[in-house]
Order: sequence, then C-alpha cells, then structure tokens
Amino acid sequence: MKTTIAVRGEYIQLDQLLKLAGLVDSGGQAHAAVEAGLVRVDGQVESRKRAKLRPGQRIAYSGEEIELVAGAPD
Repeated sequence: MKTTIAVRGEYIQLDQLLKLAGLVDSGGQAHAAVEAGLVRVDGQVESRKRAKLRPGQRIAYSGEEIELVAGAPD
C-alpha cells in the first residue's frame, strides 16, 4: 500500500515518520526495525534511526510505501 505524507518544515526524522504513519507503536519499535535492516529509503537499506528525510524521498517498511511531499509552511 502506498501512502503520501506531507512534511512540515525542512525534514522529518525516520523514527518519527514510522510512528506518524502508524507503522510502529513506539520509538523503540522504530529503532528495532531500522537496526534489523527492515527499512528502506529510496530503495536502499537505511541504518540511521534518526535519518533526516525530505520531500521527494520514498520509504518502504513491512509492505508499505510512504512518499514524502512538501507540506504547508509553518
């Protein structure tokens, strides 16, 4: 399934995005998923739990795909 999420501001951290998208219940689960190599950013395994993600990037985890788009300015 593909989801689009608007990024407010310059970026969103990977762990925060996984929680916001409802793919994990906690930051601990997000960190564990990243450590296990289960999260891909733009097709590459991402190992940084707090990677800064920007509009235009695509994140894949557990059969879900998220596309980041620019949100309204704060």
